[in-house]
Amino acid sequence: MDSRRPPLAPAHRSLPEYVRHWAETTPDRRAFTFVDHPAPHSRGVHRTMTWRQLDLRVRKLAARLAEEAEPGSRVALLCPQGTDYVTAFLAALTAGLVAVPLYPPGLPGHGDRLATVLGDASPATVVTNSHLLDDVRDFCARVLPVRVIAVDQVPDTAGDLLSVTPHDDAVAYLQYTSGSTRSPAGVEITHGNVVANARQALAAYGVDDRSVTCVGWLPLYHDMGLVLSVAAPVVRGLLSVLMDPAAFLHEPVRWLRLLAAHPRALSAAPNFAYDYCTSTVTEAQRSGLRLDGVAALINGSEPVRPGTADRFHAAFAAQGLAPDVHCPSYGLAEATVFVSAGRPGEPLRRFALDRDALATGKALPARADDPRAVTLAGCGTPAGQRVRIADPVSRARLSEGEIGEIWVQGPNVGRGYRNREQQSRRVFGAEFADGTDGGGRWLRTGDLGTFLDGQLIVTGRLKDLIVVDGRNHYPQDVEATVQDADPAVRRDRLAAFGVAGDAGERVVVVAERVRSTGFAEIDVPGLVRAVRAAVSARHGLRLADVLLVPPGAIPRTSSGKVARALTRQRYLEGAYGPEAAG
Repeated sequence: MDSRRPPLAPAHRSLPEYVRHWAETTPDRRAFTFVDHPAPHSRGVHRTMTWRQLDLRVRKLAARLAEEAEPGSRVALLCPQGTDYVTAFLAALTAGLVAVPLYPPGLPGHGDRLATVLGDASPATVVTNSHLLDDVRDFCARVLPVRVIAVDQVPDTAGDLLSVTPHDDAVAYLQYTSGSTRSPAGVEITHGNVVANARQALAAYGVDDRSVTCVGWLPLYHDMGLVLSVAAPVVRGLLSVLMDPAAFLHEPVRWLRLLAAHPRALSAAPNFAYDYCTSTVTEAQRSGLRLDGVAALINGSEPVRPGTADRFHAAFAAQGLAPDVHCPSYGLAEATVFVSAGRPGEPLRRFALDRDALATGKALPARADDPRAVTLAGCGTPAGQRVRIADPVSRARLSEGEIGEIWVQGPNVGRGYRNREQQSRRVFGAEFADGTDGGGRWLRTGDLGTFLDGQLIVTGRLKDLIVVDGRNHYPQDVEATVQDADPAVRRDRLAAFGVAGDAGERVVVVAERVRSTGFAEIDVPGLVRAVRAAVSARHGLRLADVLLVPPGAIPRTSSGKVARALTRQRYLEGAYGPEAAG
């Protein structure tokens, strides 16, 4: 039987120890539920594992994996979303192996990346399930001959139960960064890192001492999906309810129904998902929802747009959604995932900033009604770690309101990149130029931001910054202007970037058209004029090129973000020429 509040867990050093603890103290409580949607209009088929069942399956599979691989070897997870994925991940850790969370070879557009990562990780074993076994074997035979094991073909009666207590300094898994034009890099996350970050997240979202249900559709190979839907529930003994990302994309109301069905639901999604729900969930679908029990909705986009939260709340306020459940957050794979977070129960902090000052590296307040103001959401305060702002060139610490690179220090920061010592020293071994601030090594995030009123403000990515005539322009800011200029521009499916020109940096925008409208129905010249005028008026920029491309033409990372660098590369290669309009 479930109770409203699981007993507090003692401090363990690894996720396998927590699984064992809950299996011994609350064996019949529900641990993980996967909601499958086998048909287009399915309301969902629930498959649940208790802590006792999970512990048994994990230790049986761990014993099988230990037969195939030496301690410290890599095990690649090519499972579909669901309880098999959870079992495989925890079994690898239990066996003293290093998990490599990945995805099946059928994920559209990511076959080359999967092959690259497998080559870099050099796993001793690959784990999938029986449904995908033949496909995975065929894929591995082409790219990396390796033993493939199906999770669901290891019987509960097979062999002995493996029980290993990993050291907290040992590597638990490799979290591969998205990668765009460069090869993906595997961040070494230790057992201590993931337990620390799970605790930090639980404390930040106010659930370290009370019960919630984690509801998620984010892929488990993604850092936020893995920590929020697996690590945090395991540390706290919470129920985690999972669904497939494809099920959400096909019918987003499914996510909202799960939020409504589970009291005190905690969930996370990027900007586009909230906007997607706002625009596609029908009035008839909304009428049956009650969202007054939602505990927290995390938005981990960079940067978080206050307008997204406003539109989502306006769309579902009648369903009881409270305005103070939105939690803008910031994180990255190199820090396991969570770095700072807004707290549930507090109003979303928004900051209207002077656009011209931002271009010179200063965050100065502006009137909220100023049409040239940039409004950003505060991403809360650091979650059990130290965060500083540094000049990325001089490495000097910057003061409040000065924009620089975000540096992080804490028990959740990974060890470095696998087999990349020079890059690891540069990214994970930063020091302030004057040696102050307590010393020690800092993680250089590559993200730009500042602190205002104690809140971390994320302004963009250092590598994506567009510099024209000595002034900084953030691509996501330009993209927001473009997508508001004409309804034919598909929201969050566009990229603004700089390219070299004879007279300096030139700015280009490549945008997808909405799926519901064909090229023949769009006044493309009029759209381009509207986009150019809006960007000129708001940013003082002259766009060198504006291209409207078909839906799906802009590449995305494995975590769903627009890959600006790869879009830029394809533009320079002329890949958008024959099919683009502009």
